[in-house]
Amino acid sequence: MNIDFNSDLIAFRAEISAFLDEAPTDAIREAGRKVTSVFADFDQATAWQAILNAKGWAAPDWPEQYGGTGWSVEQRYIFAEEYRKRDLPPLLPNGIKMVGPLLIDLGTEDQKAKYLPGILSGEDYWTQGYSEPNAGSDLASLKCPARADGDDYIINGSKIWTTLAHRSNRMFMLVRTSDAGKKQQGITFLLLDRTDYPGMDIRPIKGLDGFPEQCEVFFDNVRVPQSGRVGAENDGWTVAKHLLTHERGGSAQSPTLKRYIEHIRDAARDAASPFGGNMIDDPVFQRDIGELEADIASMEHFEKLAISGHEIANDPAFPSMNKTMNSELIQRISVMMTQISGLEGLSLELDALRIGANVKPLGTSLDLVSMPFYLNSRATTIYAGTNEVQRDLIARTVSHG
Repeated sequence: MNIDFNSDLIAFRAEISAFLDEAPTDAIREAGRKVTSVFADFDQATAWQAILNAKGWAAPDWPEQYGGTGWSVEQRYIFAEEYRKRDLPPLLPNGIKMVGPLLIDLGTEDQKAKYLPGILSGEDYWTQGYSEPNAGSDLASLKCPARADGDDYIINGSKIWTTLAHRSNRMFMLVRTSDAGKKQQGITFLLLDRTDYPGMDIRPIKGLDGFPEQCEVFFDNVRVPQSGRVGAENDGWTVAKHLLTHERGGSAQSPTLKRYIEHIRDAARDAASPFGGNMIDDPVFQRDIGELEADIASMEHFEKLAISGHEIANDPAFPSMNKTMNSELIQRISVMMTQISGLEGLSLELDALRIGANVKPLGTSLDLVSMPFYLNSRATTIYAGTNEVQRDLIARTVSHG
C-alpha cells in the first residue's frame, strides 16, 4: 500500500494536518501529552470527540451510512499518522471501537437508531461488564445471573475491572441466563441504558498509578429491559467473540508505537548514560531501540497488509495476532521509557498529571508519564484476553487450517 506519493493523498494529508493543528484546545493537547494508559482524561477525550464528530471525523472506520467518513484505507492510515504526530488524546474506545461496531454488525435496527448517535457524539459512554472476581481470563466461567421476568431481566451478582464505570452512563455486559450445557452456553449479551438503576452500586478502584480508572459494580435485583439483549438469549458468547475482533484488531496501532519511539529518542539525547556520554550514543541502547523499531516496522507492514484488503485480515487468527504483537510492543516501549527516565521517573506526581493543574513536573515530560505508563502497560497482555489465551487461539487456528 503506497500512501506517500499520490497527489490526492498529499492534498488529503494537508487537509488533515491543518485541522488537527487548529481544532484541539490547549486542555485537549495537554491531555494527549499526559496519557498514561489506553484511556485519556475522560473530560478532554469526550470534548475532543465532540469536536471531531462535528467535523464528521469521530469514527473513520465506521460505514458511511452510520456516520463514518467514507475514507479509503490509505486515508484512514494517514489520519492515524497525523493524529499521533500531534500527541492528541485517543478517543475513549468502548463506544467508538467496541460496542458501536458490534451494533452496526449485529444490532437490531431499533438498537442502532437508539444507541449509535450517542456513541458517535460521545454523549453516551459505555463501560464493559465482563470480568468477575472468579472469571477473568476464563471469562466463560462468569456467574452473574440474569433471570427473565416478563419483559425484563433481574440481575444479581457483581463485575470487576469495569473501566470508567463511575463516569459512564451506559453498560454492555455478559450475564448467565442458563446453567445447562457447556460453560460457554447460557451466556447472554445485554445493553444497559444507564449505570444508575435501583440496586446498582459502582465502587471505583484506585490503580497503582494513583487514578481510579477501574471499578467494581454490584447488582442487587437490578431490573433491565430484555430489549437491550444483543443476539439470542444464551448466545452471548458468540456476540462477545464478535466484539473482541474489534477490540483486538480494530485500527492501526503502529503510528502510536512509532510516536513513542520518537519521544524516547528525543529524551535519550539529553539523558546521561551510566557509562558516560548520553544514552542516544550508548551501544546497548542503540541495539535495544533498533530491535524495537524493527519489530514495530514489521507490525506496521502487517497492519498495512490488513487494512489494504489483504486476505490476512480475514484470517480468524488475525485479531489475536494483532493484539499479541501490539500489547507486547507497548510493554517493551514502557520498559525503555523507564530506562531513559531512570530515578527521575520514580516520583508519583499526581498533581502534575492532572489536566489544567498548572503544576510543573520535577523532571521532563517523559519522566512525568514513564512510570505510570509502565504500570498501566502491565495490563495490556491481560485485558481483551491474555496473550497466553491468544497464542492458544492462534495455534488452534493454524492446526485446523
